Amino acid sequence: MLLAVDIGNTNISFGVFKGKRLLRKAFVSSQNYTLADIKRKLGRVTIGDIFVCSVVPKRTLKISRDLKKIFKQEVRIIGKDVLVPIKNLYRIPGHVGQDRLVNAYAGVMFYGAPLIIVDFGTAITFDVVSKKREYIGGIIAPGIEISLDALTQRAALLRKITPKRPKVLVGRDTESSMNSGIVYGTSFLVNGLLKKLRQEFFKQKVKVVATGGCAKFLSNYCVPINRVDPYLTLKGIQLISTL
Repeated sequence: MLLAVDIGNTNISFGVFKGKRLLRKAFVSSQNYTLADIKRKLGRVTIGDIFVCSVVPKRTLKISRDLKKIFKQEVRIIGKDVLVPIKNLYRIPGHVGQDRLVNAYAGVMFYGAPLIIVDFGTAITFDVVSKKREYIGGIIAPGIEISLDALTQRAALLRKITPKRPKVLVGRDTESSMNSGIVYGTSFLVNGLLKKLRQEFFKQKVKVVATGGCAKFLSNYCVPINRVDPYLTLKGIQLISTL
């Protein structure tokens, strides 16, 4: 079986695959986890291959060593040991995050091209894939957690909230006002950027796929999104592992 690992700025995501089937998912904090956390989350499982996609260089070596200790298997790093098979048109190709290339490749393989992928992670990223299946580039904007952190750290009277479905547009208290601003503000940002991307790059119809931790929640407010695939990155790692 394959262990696919996606190291993000907030969480590390694990996916255990048997062939193309995602059997098990687990998550630990990127900042403070232990070997015991990983063992407990994954349970007893026999792993044959380990592939890691990371956007946190300082964590890549540590998690690789930890996984090697646990499973007694070599770890292959995407971008170093294996390349994502997509033409990368970034001005400096090495500056694009491997997770974005993995998402672009997986998106094309599962949903076709042209394609826009919106990843609701620590940052919200928009990745554009041409009809020729080329990775054109994208947009990076603050995610929900970054926006909330900025509000609570810079405004003394604002306390952190957990975003939920807004009941009103205009809040009558601080919590509902913040919730409306975060949820509607983020969704309007996404809708506006998707509209602009369509105008700039696509004369024909283009699919929009959402992924990431907040994708299912926020897609309810983002009309242009056609499909939600929360585990697109893990599934992309699985695809690349078979090449």
